[in-house]
Amino acid sequence: MNELFQQWLNTSVIGKLVVAVVTLVIVLIATRFLKNSITRYVKDIDTRYRLRKFINFSSYILIILVLMVIFSDQLGNFSVALGVAGAGIAFALQEVIASFAGWFAITFAGFYKPGDRVELGGIKGDVIDIGFLRTTLMEVGEWVSSDLYSGRIVLVANSFVFKSPVFNYSGDFPFLWDEITVPVKYGSDHRMAKTILEKITQKELGEYSTGAHTRWVKFSRQYLLEEATVEPLVTLALNDNWMEFTVRYVVDFKSRRKTKDLLFMKILDEFEQSNGSVRIASTTLQLVDIPPLDVRFTNDREK
Repeated sequence: MNELFQQWLNTSVIGKLVVAVVTLVIVLIATRFLKNSITRYVKDIDTRYRLRKFINFSSYILIILVLMVIFSDQLGNFSVALGVAGAGIAFALQEVIASFAGWFAITFAGFYKPGDRVELGGIKGDVIDIGFLRTTLMEVGEWVSSDLYSGRIVLVANSFVFKSPVFNYSGDFPFLWDEITVPVKYGSDHRMAKTILEKITQKELGEYSTGAHTRWVKFSRQYLLEEATVEPLVTLALNDNWMEFTVRYVVDFKSRRKTKDLLFMKILDEFEQSNGSVRIASTTLQLVDIPPLDVRFTNDREK
């Protein structure tokens, strides 16, 4: 009886399906156990994420290989049937195929990686996961001003890397150039104002300049780039209302809003300590001269 059951198990399709299901269950249980162990014992977030993704990918490959071995004698007939229906399947699953090709390009061509801040298909956010078909973003902006999380999780098809530009705000050079404008009232000491702005930006952002210069040198070895100015730069322009100082600086891509707040607070404090030599300008209306008015009263009864 055992020999008949063993022969049936080895030769029938049902037997192969049983072996495939058992193998699948074992692989899934082992995968779950390994992922839980990594979550418990690996404290570094980046290492933990990469190990979990590696285990997932390895389990998929293992399942595919096991299924190919189990059903190896039937792959010939399956390939013929698949070839006949291939055109229809390719048309029906073109978006899925494009997304899988997008995952391959993202993984091996370096479009972006988890932790990068990107813009895909008009959606800006931090990459928190890269799957076979979709990239998961923690959305930034939208109804929230500046570079703060909106709280929405956005799933973007990987095929978007072939359809629209990919904006990477970090990548090989994790710094951005940003600017603030400071309006200064006419009559203020413009040289003192520029000195104050240069002193503040150098003091608060000098460390960014040092790190950005080092990364820019490495960056320029990979691409055809000219030497860029990463030190803070203060320029002056005049308009009809005030003297407009523009402060340009490099900053970490996640610290733009915090850096602007810090700079404006320091600038206001320094301007207040200038004893009126430097004053912030605002939009005002000034009447320079009022033309004389000639008012005459007439009495209708005298007419």
